[in-house]
Formats: sequence, C-alpha cells, structure tokens
Amino acid sequence: MLERARHGWPERYPLAQFPNPPLIVALVAWVVAALTSGSVHDYARAAFYAGLAAWAWLELTDGVNLFRRVLGAAGFVYVVISVGGAL
Repeated sequence: MLERARHGWPERYPLAQFPNPPLIVALVAWVVAALTSGSVHDYARAAFYAGLAAWAWLELTDGVNLFRRVLGAAGFVYVVISVGGAL
C-alpha cells in the first residue's frame, strides 16, 4: 500500500500520490495558521504560501503528467493572486 502511495494512483496516470515535503510544510502551516492568531498566525500563513509555491513550482516543472502540471500551474496562480491581493 505504501508503495502505491509513492508512485501515485492510478499507476499509469497518477492523479493522487503521497504529498511531497513542500506540500506537507504547506498543510502543517495552514493548520497552525487556522489555530493561532497574532504573529504566529502571520508566520504560519507565510510558510503556507512559501510551501505551496514550492510545491506548485515542482509540479509545474516536473509533474509526471499533464494533470499534475496543470494542478501545479493552478496552485502557483493561486499563490500569486493571494499574495498580490495581500500587498
């Protein structure tokens, strides 16, 4: 089962797979941001956007198929719009 998570599902055209480290960082930071306030919340949100941007870039440039590359592009656009709106 763990091997399937590493290679993704379905095996020939993986749409889902075990999260890579930047996505894990983004998800943990998102949870921390949701549970905190003040400067911890702000730093967690920054870590979320940094992790998501790194994940999106990796998927966009090294995604295993077209779906994963499009998903990375969408994630990257989301980060740019979100950070741009905050500025």
